Amino acid sequence: MTNKAERSIRVLIVDDSSLVRDMVCAILTSDPEIAVVGEAGDGIQAVSKAISLKPDIITMDIEMPILDGLEAISRIMADRPTPILVITSLSGVRTAFNAVSKGALDVVEKSNIDEADGSVLIKKVKMLAGIDVAAHQAVMRKKVEPSFLQQITANIATKEDQQKRAGKTKIIAIAASTGGPNAICTILSKLPQNFPTPIVIAQHVAAGFTQGMADWLNTCTPLTVKPATNGEILTSGRVYLNPSESAMEITRDGMILLFDGAGSKQLYHPSCDHLLSSVAQSFKSQSIAVILSGMGSDGVAGMRAIKAAGGLSIAQDEASSVVFGMNAIAIEKGAVNQVLPLSAIADYIMSKIE
Repeated sequence: MTNKAERSIRVLIVDDSSLVRDMVCAILTSDPEIAVVGEAGDGIQAVSKAISLKPDIITMDIEMPILDGLEAISRIMADRPTPILVITSLSGVRTAFNAVSKGALDVVEKSNIDEADGSVLIKKVKMLAGIDVAAHQAVMRKKVEPSFLQQITANIATKEDQQKRAGKTKIIAIAASTGGPNAICTILSKLPQNFPTPIVIAQHVAAGFTQGMADWLNTCTPLTVKPATNGEILTSGRVYLNPSESAMEITRDGMILLFDGAGSKQLYHPSCDHLLSSVAQSFKSQSIAVILSGMGSDGVAGMRAIKAAGGLSIAQDEASSVVFGMNAIAIEKGAVNQVLPLSAIADYIMSKIE
């Protein structure tokens, strides 16, 4: 453990494997701004040290003895809300996404934790450590008043935008990154089983995580959620997740096309811009796009393309976002018709389905 004065981000590492703890510690302390202030090998120790050490962020394993990671996260969020980054194996991906619903901010895969290149883990820890989890939880508990929804429905966009957008909505496209899984779950949970339009989603996740995310989302929505497969035709009321390993396009007749994303020049996997731009080209004014919480700028160009084609573009607002990044840039660049709190997005979409 390190406690040099110049280190400003204090981390608690939780994992039942001492080897994993040592590796995570070595990666994080290679950065002069990060100090590992404690380690825990089970959930009971994690809760106790989270309260006594008051870390800025916790890296958390899920499968542990005595008290597992899910229960530890629940107790920490109740006693001392703290940013939590889940580090899990592929076998525990679905459970890891359950951790997101309990308050964890993001999920990474253990095999991606590499001492030779720990930049991704360091970047995530630095970014998540600054999030006010307690404030975010307070915002998420607030309910949207009916009068607010009526107001935003009445003021959807400019007259020019209203004139451009014509015809029945044929597709909903969602772009998200850090903070996205829980936001997506919130939206899908409020949509009815007979939802008349297919939904396509590009969420930044590690390779191999797409099926686990689909399994988890199926527990919080009456809709059917599945990883997209090459050549299948979109069906109303189904939700298709862009596989993390693939670039995804939608043709004019609603066919899904998948391309190798690993060998492309895409910075993000999957690419939100790639999916949204294809939706704009194929469905134009008959599309609705939503950009949610996330780090970076992926999805901004796609949102701009959908708005320019006459589609409706919606951004999650700052207060309800875990990371006000890609949605903030989309708003700043004029790529958004409507900015909404997360709790209002599903109702707003329903009001615009023709």
